[in-house]
Amino acid sequence: MHAYRSHTCADLNISHVGDTVRLSGWVHRVRDHGGLLFIDLRDHYGITQVLCDPDSPVFAQVETVRSEWCIRIDGEVKARDASLVNAKIPTGEIEVFIRDIEVLGAAKELPLMVFGDQEYPEETRLRYRFLDLRRDAMQRNMVLRSDVVASMRKRMWDKGFLEYQTPIITASSPEGARDFLVPSRLHPGKFYALPQAPQQFKQLLMVSGFDKYFQIAPCFRDEDPRADRSPTDFYQLDVEMSFVTQQDVFDTISPVIAGVFEEFGGGRKVDAAADWPQISYKDAALWYGTDKPDLRNPIKMQVVSEHFAGSGFAIFAKLLEQDGTQIRAIPAPGGGSRKFCDRMNAFAQKEGLPGMGYIFWREAEGGMEAAGPLAKNIGPERTEAIRQQLGLGVGDAAFFLGGKPKQFETVAGKARTVIGEELNLSDKERFAFAWIVDFPIYEQDAETGKIDFEHNPFSMPQGGMEALMGDPLDVRGFQYDLACNGYELVSGGIRNHKPEIMFKAFEIAGYGKEEVEKRFGGMVNAFQYGAPPHGGCAAGIDRIVMLLADEANIREVILFPMNQRAEDLMMGAPSEPLSQQLMELNLRVIPQE
Repeated sequence: MHAYRSHTCADLNISHVGDTVRLSGWVHRVRDHGGLLFIDLRDHYGITQVLCDPDSPVFAQVETVRSEWCIRIDGEVKARDASLVNAKIPTGEIEVFIRDIEVLGAAKELPLMVFGDQEYPEETRLRYRFLDLRRDAMQRNMVLRSDVVASMRKRMWDKGFLEYQTPIITASSPEGARDFLVPSRLHPGKFYALPQAPQQFKQLLMVSGFDKYFQIAPCFRDEDPRADRSPTDFYQLDVEMSFVTQQDVFDTISPVIAGVFEEFGGGRKVDAAADWPQISYKDAALWYGTDKPDLRNPIKMQVVSEHFAGSGFAIFAKLLEQDGTQIRAIPAPGGGSRKFCDRMNAFAQKEGLPGMGYIFWREAEGGMEAAGPLAKNIGPERTEAIRQQLGLGVGDAAFFLGGKPKQFETVAGKARTVIGEELNLSDKERFAFAWIVDFPIYEQDAETGKIDFEHNPFSMPQGGMEALMGDPLDVRGFQYDLACNGYELVSGGIRNHKPEIMFKAFEIAGYGKEEVEKRFGGMVNAFQYGAPPHGGCAAGIDRIVMLLADEANIREVILFPMNQRAEDLMMGAPSEPLSQQLMELNLRVIPQE
């Protein structure tokens, strides 16, 4: 017999009755039933009930074991009494009588319990992550992650893509976040960087003639943590293709993502890939207040400025006299009560606004009437025009925000989400996808007037060189994101592969030719030797698994995540270097004051 096990803790069933078996695993829990000791023995695969009676030669030894001890037992498989069968587990028809036991690893008093659903502080869970990962929910999440990655690989191979690995130690490259720098011992005073993404390398692969590339790529960014983002490193399905248009990329990656969600979504509805809408960045901001809208929520915001211009509501009327201002309405079907309107007003105040204007419609003699302070100020004719534009009726409401869109869009988007949740308008059993397209390449600093890149500087401008000759703020890029249920899952673009257009694009943002050649020399040089048109995207694996696992925090689907302060409490990182290490690297640490 094998030194540790003849079967796993999920293998045994009624057909094994009478067999002598060997199992190894962890003591999930111990139960003393009047002289009979029952142990739920757990391994990665499942649980088997084992028991020991006072007649067993190892009874005294079995009495000593405690939760999470790692043990090996030999015993005889017996059928459970029909009244004691546990239909919830595969081994529920049998139990194993212990005839021999070996303690493979005793456990100290546990800082957190593996059995049960107790909540523990994140600090405790991360410091003892090796115990936290033994919990059933965490095991399921990590197996799900492995299965998702395997499925992605197979789907990409089936589409004719080949997997290549790009360097981990490279040069610094701006991808929208801070680099992690790595000092060079052989080149004192110089630094490598960990790649924020394989962006330049995958583009160089296209120049090298590889046509279709993918990689399950680690990426490293020194970022502030969020619930849906790791502060140090993450993995993405990285994709690039030659001789493709934006639509080709959509047609390639959409079935892959849809297939993964159909396979692992637990029966939740997945919108067919062919039906995923393409929404311009401008419209997404207008309708949803965000470039990653949750389309499970049917609410669409609308511009209603004309109904307030010159109206009796002086705040909005005067606001509209200023350039670049708007009034937007957030429809709230079913929200037509003063109590709900007051709650939303309180929400706006928590977000730092004086409040949110509202109108709600209620039954009245002869039909319906509009109520609320705004209705009184602007009068019945304007109020009715607003109701008709928004398609609302009795029992509905609308909320209003005004100003320069960039100043209130974020709050408006949050309000739309809260309204949808409070009124149960969102379909929670669905994954709703949308491609967000036509991103602006440039933005203007409101104070300095300086033009800089708003989004990826490597995207091809729509219209090429000709587009760059006009107003930079009108330039749109072949850049796109895939949003799902309020999260950005995929980001990509058709690349700017022509040096002359790249130099002009960077010149507009204040970067001279010499600086571009210095910072992106490898790629710029390669583009002068027959670069093909190419494009691609990257899908965030951690975030996809988070959605599939129905988790609100990305750390629940990462094996060994950092905490909110980008610290590894289990391994003690970051740590202070040894003096010898600093000397070898010709570095000196300047103490913080």
